Amino acid sequence: VTDIVILVVAADDGVKEQTIDSLNAAKAAGKDVIVAFNKVDKEGADVNRVATELTQHDLLIEELGGDILSAEVSAKQNIGLDGLLEKILLQAEVLDLTANPDRSAQGTVIEARQEKGLGTVATTLIQRGTLR
Repeated sequence: VTDIVILVVAADDGVKEQTIDSLNAAKAAGKDVIVAFNKVDKEGADVNRVATELTQHDLLIEELGGDILSAEVSAKQNIGLDGLLEKILLQAEVLDLTANPDRSAQGTVIEARQEKGLGTVATTLIQRGTLR
């Protein structure tokens, strides 16, 4: 249940089998992809090498002349996450991902659990409407 796939690839490890599997799943589902090159703070990180590896799987980022958005991040060091968020918001705008706020909420429950003092707590993806 997603509109945009964030393909996270370690800038020090490069494209692995699970990267290819995830990319193929995104393509099969017809979802737009944003590449997040993670671990850019680590020794041996080489975003250009990894981006070139991705071209072998028909994924060409903007910096190499394609139309796929990408961001360089370090989740551990909190580097580049604002830039990644900007790319997500830009892609959402391009795809015109909006919901009608004046109708009852419809969505998908991602996770539900019991919290002491709160009762049932759910993580949801609201796809239409407003949850009150």
